[in-house]
Amino acid sequence: MSHAIRVKPGKKVDLGAIDPNANGGLAREEGEARFAALATELGELQELLYAAQSTAVLVVLQGLDTSGKDGTIRHVFTHANPQGTRVVSFKVPTAEELSHDFLWRVHQAVPDRGTLAIFNRSHYEDLVVVRVKNLAPVDVWRPRFEQINAFERLLADNGTIILKFFLHISGEEQESRLLDREHEVATAWKLSVGDWVERKSWPAYMEAYEDALSKCSTKHAPWFVVPADRKWFRDMAVAETIVDALRPLRAGWMESLGAVGRERLAELSAFREQES
Repeated sequence: MSHAIRVKPGKKVDLGAIDPNANGGLAREEGEARFAALATELGELQELLYAAQSTAVLVVLQGLDTSGKDGTIRHVFTHANPQGTRVVSFKVPTAEELSHDFLWRVHQAVPDRGTLAIFNRSHYEDLVVVRVKNLAPVDVWRPRFEQINAFERLLADNGTIILKFFLHISGEEQESRLLDREHEVATAWKLSVGDWVERKSWPAYMEAYEDALSKCSTKHAPWFVVPADRKWFRDMAVAETIVDALRPLRAGWMESLGAVGRERLAELSAFREQES
């Protein structure tokens, strides 16, 4: 059973109908035990991905402030080898980036074969944030639904596995986490007046994300809604989804690496015979 909610292509998403505090019927101890096993397996699969050099993996994390994008990255990829893993954060576009199409900076950051890339925010900022903050007219951002779909289709056709996660947090939980930051010196650096200003646009963000999830979840680049009020459940659901996507490729990777290994052994044997 998958605990992240996969958005079916063409299905209208109602985030209000999805409980951000859901636990999938699991007790915390059970969920944490499952997560520990999944995180270990994900590390093993990522190592095979890196060695086989035949597939790329792109994980997209989106969510409102305090939904846990940074925490998800720290915990889910604990056992991933940094040599084959890359985290890319998309912030406000630079002047150079704004002089190009909105996908220009994103295309430069996509993973090459053998690499697992995590986007901490992504090209969806140029759809959702631009819309909510009215940074561009409707006739600019509306075509981006299809442009993003075409872009992700191109990546998938070239061997990239795309998994997109919306970390679904409640307004009450967000407020609690923001207030907690005010009482902890170690996390106060994360504070911003803008976080509280953005909360006023909560309904607009929900509407924008519902459209993005509904119109940009495809067979080759699915969206998953992850209830994120419970951090342990969030981590487990994300890890589970990635492992479920990569596990079927393990046998093929092992077969490919076995063939390479036999080749190398044969080369070594021939070398030693020549030297003797």
